[in-house]
Amino acid sequence: MTVQQDIGRPLRGEFLARYLDNLALLERLHRLMLDVIKDEFERLGLMDINPVQALLLFNIADQEVTAGELKTRGYYQGSNVSYNLKKLVELGYIHHKRCAVDRRSVRVRLTAEGLLVRDRISELFARQANTLTDEAIVDFATLDTVARTLKRIERFWSDQIRYIY
Repeated sequence: MTVQQDIGRPLRGEFLARYLDNLALLERLHRLMLDVIKDEFERLGLMDINPVQALLLFNIADQEVTAGELKTRGYYQGSNVSYNLKKLVELGYIHHKRCAVDRRSVRVRLTAEGLLVRDRISELFARQANTLTDEAIVDFATLDTVARTLKRIERFWSDQIRYIY
């Protein structure tokens, strides 16, 4: 331990290594979540949409939104959300209509079929939450700490984009 290091605090190199490990873990978790959704949909025989599109339906839920609103909320990048919304309209999972005020903007909402997909994702996540608690894999306090930590990192990254120094 160096004189400069506070007791109990990791060295800068150790912190960087842990930070990079966590970034890689976030990426792997996102891909795994998509694989879990894909696996669930294969079991249910829902083969016409991909996991990203299913999550888009889940995030729209019972709201009427624009692609810009989904992008602003941080769910998707512009071209990605536009492409997937177009595909979901073609497949009958989403209704779309032009805004009366801004004719360039399109508002979307889920069809009955889209609501069914959203319900399947909700059921999947509820089953997973129950298993996590029933099998004592993660408790609420730990999950809450993780969420608060991730929100602080999200805020930090957002500030990096807005206020580059």
